[in-house]
Amino acid sequence: MTRFAAPIAKQIWDMKYRFKQADGKPIDETVEDSWRRIARALAAVETASADWEPKFYEALSGFKFLPAGRITAGAGTERSVTLFNCFVMGTIPDSMGGIFDMLKEAALTMQQGGGIGYDFSTIRPKGAKVKGVAADASGPLSFMDVWDAMCRTIMSAGSRRGAMMATMRCDHPDILDFITAKRDPARLRMFNVSVLVTDAFMAAVKADDPWDLVFEGQVYYTLRAVELWDQIMNSTFEFAEPGVIFIDRINQANNLNYCETIAATNPCGEQPLPPYGACLLGSINMARLVSDPFGDEAQLDDAVLADLVATAVRMMDNVVDASRFPLEAQQREAEAKRRIGLGVTGLADALLMVGLRYGSVEAAAQTEAWMHQIARAAYLASVELAKEKGAFPMFDAEGYLASGAMEQMDADVRDAIAENGIRNALLTSIAPTGTISLYAGNVSSGIEPVFAYAYTRKVLQKDGTRSEEEVIDYAVQMWREKMGDAELPDYFVNAQTLAPLEHVRMQAAAQKWIDSSISKTINCPEDISFEAFKDVYMAAWDQGCKGCTTYRPNAVTGSVLSVSEGGEKTPEADTGAEVVYISEPLSRPEALEGQTYKVKWPDSEHALYITVNDLLLNGNRRPFEVFINSKNMEHFAWTVALTRMISAVFRRGGDVSFVVEELKAVFDPRGGAWVDGKYIPSILAAIGGVIEHHMVTTGFLSGEGMGLKSDPQAEVVALQKARGGACSSCGQFDLRMVEGCMTCGSCGYSKCG
Repeated sequence: MTRFAAPIAKQIWDMKYRFKQADGKPIDETVEDSWRRIARALAAVETASADWEPKFYEALSGFKFLPAGRITAGAGTERSVTLFNCFVMGTIPDSMGGIFDMLKEAALTMQQGGGIGYDFSTIRPKGAKVKGVAADASGPLSFMDVWDAMCRTIMSAGSRRGAMMATMRCDHPDILDFITAKRDPARLRMFNVSVLVTDAFMAAVKADDPWDLVFEGQVYYTLRAVELWDQIMNSTFEFAEPGVIFIDRINQANNLNYCETIAATNPCGEQPLPPYGACLLGSINMARLVSDPFGDEAQLDDAVLADLVATAVRMMDNVVDASRFPLEAQQREAEAKRRIGLGVTGLADALLMVGLRYGSVEAAAQTEAWMHQIARAAYLASVELAKEKGAFPMFDAEGYLASGAMEQMDADVRDAIAENGIRNALLTSIAPTGTISLYAGNVSSGIEPVFAYAYTRKVLQKDGTRSEEEVIDYAVQMWREKMGDAELPDYFVNAQTLAPLEHVRMQAAAQKWIDSSISKTINCPEDISFEAFKDVYMAAWDQGCKGCTTYRPNAVTGSVLSVSEGGEKTPEADTGAEVVYISEPLSRPEALEGQTYKVKWPDSEHALYITVNDLLLNGNRRPFEVFINSKNMEHFAWTVALTRMISAVFRRGGDVSFVVEELKAVFDPRGGAWVDGKYIPSILAAIGGVIEHHMVTTGFLSGEGMGLKSDPQAEVVALQKARGGACSSCGQFDLRMVEGCMTCGSCGYSKCG
């Protein structure tokens, strides 16, 4: 039986990937059972499944090939979830009906567990005339708020919170509003945002030329290209968004540029996709393929790598046939092109094992060589699949081989494609692998450098006691096993000690042989100058990257990890009481201490009574469960569901303050209400405020102040409040004098009636 490299790896398998019955009883008794389940499910689409199941199992064993979380958790379970990770939705029509049709499709996709991307450039700018209704358009940002609210209400399959990417072209008239939208810390929380930067714009920036903001041929504004570039850079410098996507480069290099145009990516940016495009992900674990790590003969085994890549390509191709899809259009698109996203994880660890410093010229050259090997093996494997099962339906040899990406491919690979076709239109992508990397023994994530070589994790047990466990990077563990207590060599560097341009060098080296794109964060020091920061993005452009995302610790975004006295990184909590993480949900004691609060909402006949009970741990109170009661039966179903969900979150431990944040950010499209002199955007926000007040009172939170979501009716409500009070029946500020009596225009209530 496989021994997990660390307790955290086993816990992640148990919580996220282990197949269980509805009551929580495990079906997968061991991780080998999980591998067998996946291998069996993906081999089932083969005509000779008995031949391929053991081959697939061997690839999975020892954590050598890591299918992405959707596949690992869902394959072979017969659950109604998609095994695809990434979706870009259909092109948004510039009409009200079309926009809300797209919203429905997004909700259905997220419900099954898919992250989605959208290009909002197709919606007319704010203030543009709407024909036929004598009105001005509200602009794409207002509809992004609607998408954001939808995403908050959907917990995607696998208990993951929803994720979305929003893109906008650099020549859209609302681009300045788009760039600065997330400066409001409560706005568009469910979105990552990126600007689609064109070649023409980058040329205009370098030449300091004027730049037109245009929609459907009409020029709305003209400004200096450098001015717009500096606005993008300033927002990214201060708030970590927006990211930058070099969209023309993506389309020019796309193997399918003869039959599709890309305008958006998935939430993490590694998958540029056409409308209704879908892609599944998986990673070769480089750290597990190095022979004689840290020895004189340390090297990656080329033959083992090629064989593993070929098996992984076949497994991922089978996922296309084994998966469900939220929408029929997504299934048609996936089956027509059969694109997959095979990437790597553990790259930084593998470089360490062969004695190379991540970020160095030598490490970049080795990375490029390894990525070339993987790309070559993947394309040849897909050609072999085409011989056996046929090329992807939209394959056109002349168009395919004329694409920019094929120009650098080895001649024998090009010849093989021309003769036999290819099964998968695109094959390589480097995705975020944080969770599966931990599951695989805490190998370095994707192509990122090692973030922390070791840190201490506090785990809260079911009986209320706490244990500490050291989480060690996989390469460091290998070093300790081979070298004992010998000091780590100088080439052991981490994300904080690397220069930003070294990050860019590594991304560019990998990108050369990745036909989709790469999810990578370029860490920048807090004290980096603005000019040096801008140089990072220009270097990414000059070195051939398809996009760029940076992170600079600052007062607005904070810092993910804090430095301990020993120089290593440890998780930092932003709460008054200490945050710990638990291995299993806490058991409920016989008695708990708590408080009950009364909330009277204006449009509800009966009050809500909210009880928050706390668990006492080492002298600190932390929220354990919530109950919401009311005589109003209209509230029964959603209050029961809400209390169960919140209580389940509380019992998992960790930083649960996000529950308050999410509730307070919900707005009612009909408008909120004034309660005790304070505007509350919804009854859910009122509940969130009560829980926050309780957390502050008990010392779990250091203070209030989590921002409220911008309510699209807030300004109107404030104006109406100035004119008169709220309706005593429904709470709306829609009172007017009708026939000599104050009457509510919302519900019809009248003091005279």
